[in-house]
Amino acid sequence: MFLCNFAIRFLYWRFLIVNIVLAICADKREICEVQLRKIDPMNVRLPPLNALRAFAFAARHMSFQKAAEELSVTPSALSFQIRQLEEYLQIKLFERLNRKVVLTEAGARFAPYVQDGFERLQLAMQQLAPQRQNNVLTVSTGPAFAAKWLSPRIHRFLEKHPEIEFRISANLKLSDFERDGVDAAIRFGGGKYAGLHVEALADEATTPLVSPALLDRYGGKLSLDDLAGLTLLHDDSAAFLPKAVTWKTWLQKAGATQIDPNRGARFNHADHALEAAIDGAGIVLGRLTLAARDVRAGRLVRPFDLTLKTQAGFFFCCPPQLLETEKVQAFRNFVFEEIKADRALIT
Repeated sequence: MFLCNFAIRFLYWRFLIVNIVLAICADKREICEVQLRKIDPMNVRLPPLNALRAFAFAARHMSFQKAAEELSVTPSALSFQIRQLEEYLQIKLFERLNRKVVLTEAGARFAPYVQDGFERLQLAMQQLAPQRQNNVLTVSTGPAFAAKWLSPRIHRFLEKHPEIEFRISANLKLSDFERDGVDAAIRFGGGKYAGLHVEALADEATTPLVSPALLDRYGGKLSLDDLAGLTLLHDDSAAFLPKAVTWKTWLQKAGATQIDPNRGARFNHADHALEAAIDGAGIVLGRLTLAARDVRAGRLVRPFDLTLKTQAGFFFCCPPQLLETEKVQAFRNFVFEEIKADRALIT
């Protein structure tokens, strides 16, 4: 036990030191990497783990309020932890605006390294585990799908299968099933995942979505001309697709060629774009699978009929040898049953 704790502590210091140094010295990476070989992790004072964790969650949500809720702390406590981190690094990580926070250039550079450090630490700890536990089900998926689709529904799965210990691994990277100890995955893309059992779960489609409050300002109805006075919210999470559906695509199909399709605010996480629309920041070209609960709950409405299919969808994936295990079969059946209600919205 002592050696296990020592190994975890060593790996934590090492990963976080590496990521902090690389983030701060991103413009001199080669020099930093040489210097990293000389670092003794046990002789370097690092900021508290909670401060780094608070920053990672706030950077992901772009909201102190939402990050605090997920961490079960008060927004003021989370803000204090982030200020501690800024004081330690002597670098401002967030711009505090009137009703929101925005990463500074340094903060945006720092965030992926901190996230990577936590992911590596989690992986290292998983490697210390002796074997895959039969009652533990680990599912890998993207952060947006985890936040907007899977997490709000998972209580029904857990109620039906109390014997299963469920774990979500939310990551934009494709997981290595064997190395990461993943049992199943929900992936967004074209569906070609070599060596895996793959089943199409849902096609994805996009359409403009807006909050009811913002729609009320226009008398409860929008015309194409009204879009010129609204902030366009861009979801760039599917930009990797060869023919991604963008505001330019939608406006051309709708015949609104007089409107500049490039103006507005951009988000690289789909759930961030949807949350901004819910809060009345503008009108988002939203992905309907992810927005399904918000549309049904009335938090978002569809002001136009035009819906465009993307060239991608969500796929259930798992190693072929795990498909017939009880826990993977139970999860597979659950997600296919849950997605039925969303298909009518997407088509």
